[in-house]
Amino acid sequence: MEVQEAPFDFGAECAGFAAGREDTGAVVTFCGVVRNDGGLQAMEIEHYPGMTRAAIAQMVETARERWSLTDVLVIHRYGRLRAGERIMMVATAAPHRADAFAAAEYLMDYLKSRAPFWKKEHGQDGARWVAARTEDEDALTRW
Repeated sequence: MEVQEAPFDFGAECAGFAAGREDTGAVVTFCGVVRNDGGLQAMEIEHYPGMTRAAIAQMVETARERWSLTDVLVIHRYGRLRAGERIMMVATAAPHRADAFAAAEYLMDYLKSRAPFWKKEHGQDGARWVAARTEDEDALTRW
């Protein structure tokens, strides 16, 4: 698990994560990108390092307890990111695809709604803090 300001190379991270896995029948990866929703110039992400790392570690541990996983990788960025930049990635490895997919979706849903990051959008009309979205909260009900 990494919480970092620096960009990451999604292809290199995926290749490194999947390399040499003989105990794994499935690797699932996801990369989140800052999208431009009508004039977004940048997104600023703040966090408290100890709190954020502990929360993400707990999410990863819960995924490992619920599904048969051989490995998990979570990378989440903070700082000022422009539209089109990678904001986060999740990779899961499991003997079978169902566990890899389910664990990846669980982690993505919980990272979106429960990881302690605060997001501020900067656009042509100024800056505003991003509020929790009902559809993101609703996605947690399936877990």
